[in-house]
Amino acid sequence: MAHEVPLTLPAAGSSRALVLDTNIVLDLLVFADPATAPLPGLMASGRLRWIATDGMRAELARVLAYAQIAPRVQYYGLTSAAVLARFDAAAHIVETAARTSAICKDPDDQQFIDLAVAHRALLLSKDKAVLQLRKRLAVLGVELGCAMATPVSAEPKSGDARLAPGRPKAGGRGCACH
Repeated sequence: MAHEVPLTLPAAGSSRALVLDTNIVLDLLVFADPATAPLPGLMASGRLRWIATDGMRAELARVLAYAQIAPRVQYYGLTSAAVLARFDAAAHIVETAARTSAICKDPDDQQFIDLAVAHRALLLSKDKAVLQLRKRLAVLGVELGCAMATPVSAEPKSGDARLAPGRPKAGGRGCACH
């Protein structure tokens, strides 16, 4: 199990922006990965506000059509349309953010970084290229991790949710929190 660090949750009645990369979105909306289990409750309570762009939605639609993903979506009794409907119901679409000074080696992931920096958001990603930017993003006000542990109580309080820091695994696949 990875070392978990406290996640800075806003005070009751306020909200924190949350940016999810496409792999985390799949974990949340398709695979019901336990690492994403706290997210629905935190979003429903308003403590976290998932923000995304039209480009992020388009990327999800493209990924859902991949030959290695489509059968897995079907296995869970879903369709691409149903996953996109879940996305539409949960994510708040915002304008595409300007390019930030933290540049990702993977250009497909830059949109997530730019949006997180623009909104000083919590960014969840499993991508090695993103996770390597942890220190640079922290300076820009972004908390970065690849998973969250289940809060210790049903009503999350500041410090209850934990963010796995998301150090890349050796070999570059996935992250250390899985």
